[in-house]
Amino acid sequence: MATTDSVLETAPPENYLAGNEFIDVDDQSVRTLALTLRQGADSDASFAKAAFEWVRDEVGHSYDVQDSRVTLAASEVLAQRVGLCYAKSHLLAALLRSEGVPAGLCYQRLVHGDGHVLHGLVAIYLDGAWRRQDPRGNKDGVDAQFSLDSEQLAWRVVPSLGEVDYPRIFDSPAPCVVEALRGAADVLSLYDAGLPTSL
Repeated sequence: MATTDSVLETAPPENYLAGNEFIDVDDQSVRTLALTLRQGADSDASFAKAAFEWVRDEVGHSYDVQDSRVTLAASEVLAQRVGLCYAKSHLLAALLRSEGVPAGLCYQRLVHGDGHVLHGLVAIYLDGAWRRQDPRGNKDGVDAQFSLDSEQLAWRVVPSLGEVDYPRIFDSPAPCVVEALRGAADVLSLYDAGLPTSL
């Protein structure tokens, strides 16, 4: 899937800069990390790459590291250093927005066990176009990389399996994601039998 404005459904880029309850850009810990990452960057693109790699590599994916804690807001993810794909995406979006780089949330529907699951990504507006990035964290069989040319996501959808690349870029988490995480006491149990299956 190409990531151009003609493919992704978005509002104007400036609509993807504000903070909210889940992408809490004004949290002091988020601001501090964003400023630290910005200091080592010479452009918005290099800052975005640094932020992406930090979240991908320094925050464990809950299932990969078998951590049952539930995180949702960016500041929670940063404090706990763990989260599902959605939560990690919230942190990346918050870091980028706090330094003036438009960032939104987008989703894929992927095969999961005997059914499907909703997977969370981030879309970043750089050099006049939206580009999707996947900070979920790498492991055997998963090699997501920051790229402004061709997408290097964790997974490519297979439509014949009922998988979907949803074109909409959200400025706040999809309601089904918030409902699932807010209602969970153990994210590992949620991962096995309670994650959203579609938008």
